[in-house]
Amino acid sequence: MWTIPKTGFIISVNMSFKENLTVLYGRNEIDFKVRQLAQVIKQDYEDKNPLFVSVLKGSFIFMADLARQLDFPLEIEFVRLSSYNEDTKSSGKINIVQDISFEVKNRHVLIVEDIVDSGLTVKFLKDMLEEQQAASVRVCALTNKPSRRTCAVDIDYLGFSVPDKFIVGYGLDLNQKFRNLPDICVLDEPKQQSEMR
Repeated sequence: MWTIPKTGFIISVNMSFKENLTVLYGRNEIDFKVRQLAQVIKQDYEDKNPLFVSVLKGSFIFMADLARQLDFPLEIEFVRLSSYNEDTKSSGKINIVQDISFEVKNRHVLIVEDIVDSGLTVKFLKDMLEEQQAASVRVCALTNKPSRRTCAVDIDYLGFSVPDKFIVGYGLDLNQKFRNLPDICVLDEPKQQSEMR
């Protein structure tokens, strides 16, 4: 059941609780930004047969929408990384849950992320791909939360810079929920957060 007032909305999707959500970026804004990013990426990659590496699970919607805006040959791969243990706090150590199966040597690789938060995950993945002798490795992030950065990382293609709030929707989650929201929303005072991204 969806209820959508102008200032935000309450959502209940087969859950036993309700959470207060306020729209930060609506679906039309997101669509416009994805199209903008695609135009720039096309200029840089259309003659390179690039490999796009989507960081699961958060970036799957962004990757799908971005890829559909591009009309040149490219390949898509998925990687899943984790930076948390049994609790919800980041351990600071990145573990590979699902590795890429493509050969990246001499390939132009674009990492596609939903959010760059601490920067640990992106730095780990970028270093790993460079060690595998990729021709180039760049980063495309839908959102960036610079207030939470703990290590330096360059974002080559950026959608939105977001405040130090917990955001969900359009792939972003809280304990695997809210990924299916079409907007990027601020979740008011979540009881617990998912992994540091």
